[in-house]
This record gives sequence, structure tokens and C-alpha cells, in this order.
Amino acid sequence: MLTIPLSERLRPQFLSDIVGQDHLVGPDGYITRIIQGKKPLSIILFGPPGSGKTTIARLYAKAFGLPFVTFSAVMNSAVDLKKILKEGHDTPLLHRQTLLFVDEIHRFNRAQQDIFLPFLEDGSIVLIGATTENPSFVLNNALLSRLRPLAMETLQPSALHKIIHRYEAMVKPLPLNDEGRNFLVHLSQGDGRHLLNLLENLETAPPEVWDLAHLSKILQKRPALYDRHQENHFSLISALHKSIRGSDPDAALYWFCRMLEGGEEPLYLARRLIRIASEDIGLADPQALQIALNGWSTFHMLGSPEGELALAQVVVYLALAPKSNALYKAYGEARELASQTGHLQPPKTILNAPTKLMKEMGYAKGYQYDHDTQEGFSGQNYFPEEIERPSYYHPIERGFEREMVKRMAYFKQLRERISPSA
Repeated sequence: MLTIPLSERLRPQFLSDIVGQDHLVGPDGYITRIIQGKKPLSIILFGPPGSGKTTIARLYAKAFGLPFVTFSAVMNSAVDLKKILKEGHDTPLLHRQTLLFVDEIHRFNRAQQDIFLPFLEDGSIVLIGATTENPSFVLNNALLSRLRPLAMETLQPSALHKIIHRYEAMVKPLPLNDEGRNFLVHLSQGDGRHLLNLLENLETAPPEVWDLAHLSKILQKRPALYDRHQENHFSLISALHKSIRGSDPDAALYWFCRMLEGGEEPLYLARRLIRIASEDIGLADPQALQIALNGWSTFHMLGSPEGELALAQVVVYLALAPKSNALYKAYGEARELASQTGHLQPPKTILNAPTKLMKEMGYAKGYQYDHDTQEGFSGQNYFPEEIERPSYYHPIERGFEREMVKRMAYFKQLRERISPSA
């Protein structure tokens, strides 16, 4: 006998039954307005697992009275899809216009995604793609331009509690108090499907396991949503970087641990911390770079998990270090000018003259050996003669760069005294 999963038995039959996505299916939601306009549009639903993408696709087709064809990029290949589209193009089903729902659409590479284009162009299909990834990262421009990207939200506790109430109304009451219900919501981590799976696991449980102590032993928490190669990876490393830049050690530690819990490679984090030390701290705290390098070296020596504590130490130190991007900006400006003036030679004054011909050509003529001057500073020009002297590095009055401000002012004053036109 075929057993229908609980998630299918409780699948909403109306858009109004969908929880947690009011911005799409509420009274003024985007999908609601499309349906009211009576013109089906192709869309891409992107968001976390268990947020209702498949359900919305089914009800979208139902609202327009379109045949619903589902295709999984996990179970089938691009060759299978091409065959279905090509062979079905002349059948009555596709001749009527069909809603094609493609789950995990991001699994098709950018070249394979062109399969959809001719069928979207002639209107034979309305396409709904579903993905957990950001479409701008995983879809090619041609396909993306023909779809309306719609973001799905992670289900909040209030929405998950509605799913529990729906279960109790349609299946049976749960012998749980508020603490037990909150525990189920916590375990589901915003995933409606995982919540239903938890409930399904408990359907045949004896009464003695319905207390919190037993529930915590027999139920599994939903694994953290994390993909080291896709959007969530970039979102979390951005959160870590900006928390350190914003001098918030608590937030920085939190995002650091989130990435470790998600399975991120610690050495990737170590390399990022080294970059932060150079980019966001620079000479405001010259020790920051050395401490970041020490953290990387310590992890190499100890490995995981012991070495992760050394990286956590780096996270906190960098977050509390004085910040300056003066060197980062100076480097960028110098690189830009260097790329535009790569054909220019250094002034002959500062070039060596190892041959008689080079001496006759003026190489090294007039060069002043700085150590022989009274101040240990000659103030001569080191830029190509065709360039008016630029100014890149502007240290700020924070941390050790306060000392750099003084040094810059000292040498500027000397240069102006030695060569007033400088």
C-alpha cells in the first residue's frame, strides 16, 4: 500500500493557506497581482528549502488552469528535458500552453539553460524555476531576462506554529505543551518540510516520549543551510568581514562560528583574516597583519579543532584594532596610475650608470645619496619626469597611523624647504 508523505497530505490547496510568504501570495502580493492580471508570467522562485516553492508553483498553475508538468534537475538530465520539450511541443498538452516547473534549476549549467529559450519565446510554456541559490549567480543572462525573480523567505516561528495548528486540525491534536511546540519550531530552523517530517516521525510515538527530555533525544535538528560554493558562503563571509570592519567582536565571532559550523574550510577563513588585516586595518595597527599570520601558522601546526581557537583570537583582535583603509586606497590609486603610465622611465638621476655610455647620457648625474645629507633626506624626485608628483597615502588620526601622520608632515616640510616647487 502506497503511503503518502505527510508533507503531501498537508500541502495547501489555496494560495491563502500558504504561510510566511505574504509578500508573494498575500492580498497585495506579487503573485496575487499576476493572477489578478490574468496573464501567466514565467518566474523564478529562490529561497531556502521548505519555504513553499513547489506548492506555489502548483497553485499558480491551478489559478490559470494550466496543465502542470514537473521536472527535477536532480533526477533528470538536460538531455531528458530536451526530449520532453521537443517531443511534447506538438502534443495537445503543450499546444495548450503548459506550466513547466523545474526544481533545482541551478543544476543546469549556463549553456544547458538555453534549452528553455525557444519555448519561452513562442509561448508554449510558462516556466517556473525553483532554486535555493541567487538567480543572478546561477542563471545565464538570456534566461534570467525572461523570468521574474521572486525571493522566498525563511519561515518565521509564527508561520511554523501555523503549520503545527494545521496538522492538528487535519490529522490529530498533539500531546504537547507550548514548550514542546516551541522546541519543534526550534529544531526545524525555518524549514516547513523539516517540521512536517518531525511531526511524521512522532505520529506513532508512544505517550511517554512526548516530554521535552525524550523529544530532544529522538528528534534531529535540521542541518545548517550552508553551501561553501554558492550564495550563502558569500553572504556569511561578507557578514564576518563587515563585522570586523565595524569593530564588533561579538558579531564577528558569531559569523566566524556560523561558517565553521557549516563546514567552511578554516584555512579559507585564515586567509580572509589576513586580507582584512591589510585592507581594513593596515598601518593603524602594524601588529594586526603579524597576528593574522600567526593565527594561520598556528592552525597549520595544530589543525582542527584546536587551531580554530587561534583563529578566533585573530577575529577578536582584528575587530578591536583601530581601522584604516588609507593604505588600501593609496595602493589602488598607485596601481591605477601605474597601469596608465607603464611606458614612462624613471628619472635618469636615480638610475645607475655602470657603463661609460650611460654616464655620457646623463644616468646618475646629480643623484644625492640621502645618507650623506644633513637630515638623511635629499627631497629629490623619484617619479617619472613626465608626471606631476601625486599624493596617495593619507594616514588618519587613529592607532599607529597617528605616528605616520607626523612622519608624513615632517618629510613634506623638509621637501618643501629643500625644493619649494615640490
